[in-house]
Amino acid sequence: MGKALGIGLMSGTSLDGIDAVLVEIDGMGGNVDVKIIESLTRQYSDKVRMEIMDICSPETATLPKISSMNMYLGKEFGDIVNELVKKANLSNEDVHFISSHGQTIYHQPFQGKNEFDVAGTLQIGDISMLSEATGIAVVGDFRTADMAANGQGAPLVSFVDYLLFNNPNKSRAIQNIGGIGNVTYVPKNSSSDVTQSFDTGPGNMVIDEVVFRITNGELTYDKDGEIAKKGRINQQLLEKLMSNKYFNITPPKTTGRELFGRRFVDTIFEEYGNLSSEDLVSTISEWTALSIAYSYKHFLEEKGYVIDEVIVGGGGSYNPYLIGRLKHHLPNMNVYRHEDFGISSDLKEAMAFAVLGYQCIKGKYNQIPTATGAYKEVIMGKTAYTHPDALERLDSLRRVE
Repeated sequence: MGKALGIGLMSGTSLDGIDAVLVEIDGMGGNVDVKIIESLTRQYSDKVRMEIMDICSPETATLPKISSMNMYLGKEFGDIVNELVKKANLSNEDVHFISSHGQTIYHQPFQGKNEFDVAGTLQIGDISMLSEATGIAVVGDFRTADMAANGQGAPLVSFVDYLLFNNPNKSRAIQNIGGIGNVTYVPKNSSSDVTQSFDTGPGNMVIDEVVFRITNGELTYDKDGEIAKKGRINQQLLEKLMSNKYFNITPPKTTGRELFGRRFVDTIFEEYGNLSSEDLVSTISEWTALSIAYSYKHFLEEKGYVIDEVIVGGGGSYNPYLIGRLKHHLPNMNVYRHEDFGISSDLKEAMAFAVLGYQCIKGKYNQIPTATGAYKEVIMGKTAYTHPDALERLDSLRRVE
């Protein structure tokens, strides 16, 4: 089978910026081989971050703002792709496809109170704008296909977690700590149809928002856990945080900024704003670690699933205080980072979406129903191309078997 050059784009719920990877992909399904050729990360400016934050909240979002930001981000994604290709000393004509997760601004995985309040999700960053800005065909809008099959549209990276980390001798929990935390459980010597995945709860989202507020916008995250390690854990606040009803919902389940966003942080400051800044960050960091351990205990171990290794990725994997607290709560498990397996925690999700896009182009299933709750396998993704030669490069992949 011929090799494909693709670009994966990831902009997560933490709203920190855009990760882009240029990858070479050889194969499909269980034999897929992925090699990162080049990478690039662009941080959102404070102004852009706040604009996106506004449209993530029903109180401040407007239709004109959503429409405009959809097109703006499509162009921004295009700019970073062009910069990445140039950095790799290639031309855009060398690249077969782009696969973009898009920027999630709303995710409602459950049916609401009336017939029109249907479960849905919205990722922006228009793929036609992205294709026009680069001259490359784009695969995007992945989550809706899974939700059409009654899935929750997440977690999606579990498909790639299985490809990368299935092992004949060890059962593994692949834990992402991005804005939201999610785990993929891969039993030893198993097939993908027994893989499980669900959101464990908050990752960095609440920590980041609290740090942003206590520093009056000077900091957007707790680098290396420096603030948290100076504080003391407030047990009363911790117990209140752990009492959130989300933690008792049985998987499959997903969550996001709709539950753990600005309004949630407002309530923390209303009730516990008298705590020191360090105590607040320390307690909320503890909550993230404890919620992960709680999820493993109640939804995996108590059901008889053994976890030999925990492999952590995402921005939270670079926070030594957070990882230390996670190890404290998981004393009988070996805790590693993606880097211990030669995979960048920062780039793993962008790489994963390149694989999901490739599978879509090849007409192959690219989601795991046991992870998302869908009643069947589906092919996720929609394609956009604004020039005939972009379509030709896309079709060239389909013709190669």
